Amino acid sequence: MHHTDDRIDSLDIMIALPSMVIAVGILSFPAILAQSTKYIDGWISIVLGGLGSLFFTWIIAKLAVQFADQPFLTYASKLVTKPVAYIITILFILHGIQLTAYEITMISAVSHQYLFEQTPYEVVALVFFLVVIYAVSGSRSGIMRINALSLPLIFFITGALIFFSLGFMESRNVLPLFTTDFKGYVQGTIDSGLAFSGIDILFFYTFFVKDPENVPRRAVFGMSWVVILYLFIYLTCIAVFGYAATQVIQYPFIELAQAVEIPGGFFERMEAVFFVIWITAIFTTTMMGFDVTVLALQSMFPKRKKQTFIFTLSPIIFFIAMIPKNHIDAMKFAKIVGATAWMLPIVVAVLLWMLYGARRGIKK
Repeated sequence: MHHTDDRIDSLDIMIALPSMVIAVGILSFPAILAQSTKYIDGWISIVLGGLGSLFFTWIIAKLAVQFADQPFLTYASKLVTKPVAYIITILFILHGIQLTAYEITMISAVSHQYLFEQTPYEVVALVFFLVVIYAVSGSRSGIMRINALSLPLIFFITGALIFFSLGFMESRNVLPLFTTDFKGYVQGTIDSGLAFSGIDILFFYTFFVKDPENVPRRAVFGMSWVVILYLFIYLTCIAVFGYAATQVIQYPFIELAQAVEIPGGFFERMEAVFFVIWITAIFTTTMMGFDVTVLALQSMFPKRKKQTFIFTLSPIIFFIAMIPKNHIDAMKFAKIVGATAWMLPIVVAVLLWMLYGARRGIKK
């Protein structure tokens, strides 16, 4: 597979990973966690789920680096046989289609609810997806540049939102501490872990990295920033709304942006800037989810052009995105996507590591 035009470095991976993970799920994440934990006890679940995500980030990155000069399908074929490697790759393709469709579904629903009330849901989805298709049709290094431009803005705007929320926080919303039972912590940890999905891109993007030896360290560093961001977002929502109110708010993070006012009337509508930035965050996730899907297909059919896969998959993805008809359907879709996004890369990573270790032991 030729990849000279798509060469990236480990810094791009450090930026791409949080750009992939930070997506539409963060809008409802505080509500989901507040349903299983009380007051601010959810921070424990976030830390535990975050540590799990950092561990598996390192595991996957370390595995991919062992075969840095080979695409995923090639080294997987050596470890699990070619037929099994093809099946695993197909599973990643199906997940990528699923993820891309889900992100389109949710960005359309949220935008229609808060921004474009008079615009048909399908039109919002189509316009967003056309921009994604245009981005994926370009070079992979171009995708990384989009990530590098958008990620600092995401952290800056989120930091500003949290800062201006300080005046709305109440101590009675965060106390008492440690009132959640064990079952609540377990469920919260599972919910937190699902929120950190997207690490499977390391299987496919590491092949393009110029300095693969730095990938594990920088991937973990980039992922750690996501854990910190999610922790502060959750604590802010609980401190402002309280856990009882947060768990019944559909999108607490959006409501937080609407509630916050910048002192002095410098900028009256904080949510306007917030929506622009977070649509960009969802765009980068959708873009990379689609790109990895196309990349997996290219590895299976190297003689086919990239654009062939893009324009073949696009109608299928759009059709799937239009299937959910309401918020309940979308949440069911989210659970399926979230579970697949974690279980698939973890199972594949553990399986490949075991076989890789066994092969090294036999050689010795």
